[in-house]
Order: sequence, then structure tokens, then C-alpha cells
Amino acid sequence: MFVHALSHGTTSTPTTIAVPPALSLPVIEAAFPRQLHPYWPKLQETTRAWLLEKRLMPADKVEEHADGLRYTDLMAGYYTGAPDEVLQAIADYSAWFFVWDDRHDRDVVHGRPAAWWRLKERLHSALDSPADHLGHEDPVVAGLADSVQRLYTFLSGTWNARFARHFHAVIEAYDREFHNRTEGIVPTVEEYLELRRLTFAHWIWTDLLEPSAGCELPDAVRKNPAYRRAALLSQEFAAWYNDLCSLPKEIAGNEVHNLGISLIIYEGLTLEEAIAEVRRRVEECVSEFPDVEQEALRFADGLDDGTVRGKETSAAVRACLGNMRNWFSSVYWFHHESGRYMVDNWDDRSTPPYVDNEAVGGK
Repeated sequence: MFVHALSHGTTSTPTTIAVPPALSLPVIEAAFPRQLHPYWPKLQETTRAWLLEKRLMPADKVEEHADGLRYTDLMAGYYTGAPDEVLQAIADYSAWFFVWDDRHDRDVVHGRPAAWWRLKERLHSALDSPADHLGHEDPVVAGLADSVQRLYTFLSGTWNARFARHFHAVIEAYDREFHNRTEGIVPTVEEYLELRRLTFAHWIWTDLLEPSAGCELPDAVRKNPAYRRAALLSQEFAAWYNDLCSLPKEIAGNEVHNLGISLIIYEGLTLEEAIAEVRRRVEECVSEFPDVEQEALRFADGLDDGTVRGKETSAAVRACLGNMRNWFSSVYWFHHESGRYMVDNWDDRSTPPYVDNEAVGGK
């Protein structure tokens, strides 16, 4: 029986999880210790209730699967210094994101382009005016409105506009993915890497580091090469490690979006060679991060110019960098604990047991 590795305290070295050798990264286990926000138990309980209240998952699915999917573990292991209310809003938004991703998948699988187009347009509208969509009949639209409206209360309108701009791009990337899957188009490796940075929402999760640190970073700070490279490495690791772990699920579901699949189609690699290449890229992210992290920390030190603002900005950058580091371990263990990736335990390898096939608006 699996005992949650993080149930006692905020750090832990898991010993109960057997990671398959092909997916094992000893450097993560040794050099990237797990963290967990102390609010986690309440977070899990509140997000579970939120999913039920917003009708984002049927009651029986929430009861049977919500905790085992470990969506709250992923966020609680990432934004570890966030105020409780910020972490709660992020966790609800993250859970919504997974539900939306599943809805997108089911619309593809069941050939529902009109339903997908309606949802896409409604999400764009809800992102720009969440207050007007809180009571929307489609739970996925109302859920986005609720979570985003809360996220918009923490920093300035400038941050809100940036977040919205980044997420509008994510919605459009999901639309391109819908088209590719419907038409059976496998993107080239370069096309895939560009698309993946959007469908994985690299800059959304990076934006959310700022309310977690309680400080909106100036453009000059966010665009500093070392800071931006550290953010990108943490996100690329997550996306490509997800590809590594998701490959069996996505081959079973006739997916066309996976770095391994693009490598097989366009570079002529065998499945084994593609897996090895994705793993190599994952390991490069891990090995490069500490050096970039040190460069970014030196940059953070230089921001402390003796003023109150300088000291605050320096501390915020250090907090953001610490959470970028946390992302490696949180993503790694999430993939081995979440029921989302336990394809071999599903009755149908192409149909996740936690989804509602007949989603609202999807028939």
C-alpha cells in the first residue's frame, strides 16, 4: 500500500515509490530535495470541494479520483513560500487546467469541433472579463472565471494583463493542437518544441511565481538572461519529462503531440532511441540548472542596492529561483504518484477513468 511520502513535515526523501529505471533520475532524488507547503492538507481538502462545487468533475469521480490525481501536491511542492490564499487560487486554477485539458482531449477523441470552438471562444472572453462569466452554464468556463478572478486580485493590472496575454496564447495553442490531432498532423521537432512551450503554459507558471513571492517583478528583472534561462530550464524539464512519462498513454490514445513521436517521425528514430533522446534533453535541463541558478542568484544579490525596493526585489527574485528549483522535484514525484499517469491500471488505456466522456457542451 502506498503511503504518501510527504505526509509528515515539509521535506522528505521518498523511500516507498519505485520509479521505473527508464524514468529514474537519481540526481533529482539526491540534489533536489522535496518541499511541501505547510498548507497542503487544507489545500487538498479545499480544492477537492471546489472541483465539486464548480461541477468540474462529477461527484463520484471527485470521491474516487481527486486525491489520487495529486494535483494539489504538484502546486504545494512548487510555490512553497506563497501566502495560503495565493496558493489556494493557484491550486484551483491548476486543477481547472487539468480538467480543461481532459475536456479538450475528449472533444478531439469524440470528434466535437463545434463544441471545442465554442469553448475556446468562451474561455477567451472569460479570461478578459471573469466577473461576467462566474455563472456561466458551462462549468469549464465558470471555473476559469472564478479562479482567474481570484488570481487577478494579488498584483497590479499590469501583471493581470500579462497573465491574460500569456493565457490567450495558450488557448490558441490548444486550438492548433486540436487541429493537428483532428487532421493527424505530427508537428516537426522544432514546431513541437515551440507549441509545447505554450500548451504546457511555461510562462503562466512562471508568472505565478510573482504573487507567490508577493512582488511583481519589473520587465528588466524578468527578462534578465539568467533569470529567464532558469525559468525556461525548469519548465522545459517539466514538459519533456511529462513527454517521457506520457508516451505510453499518448501512443495508446493516438496522440500526435509528444517530443518522442516527433523524433520518431521526422528524425527516423526507433521508439527506444526516441526515449533515450528525450531523456538526454531532460537530463541536460537538470545538469544545466545549478550553474544558471548561481548566475541568477548573483544577479539577485546585485539588485539589493540599499533601498527598500531593491531589497524587496532581490528577495523576491531569490524566492522565485527557489521555487523554480522546487519545480524539478515536484514534477518528478508527481508523475510517479498521480493516477493521471498510471495507464497500466486503466480498464481502457485510451480513456482515463477520471474523465467524464459526456462533458457539458460536448454532445
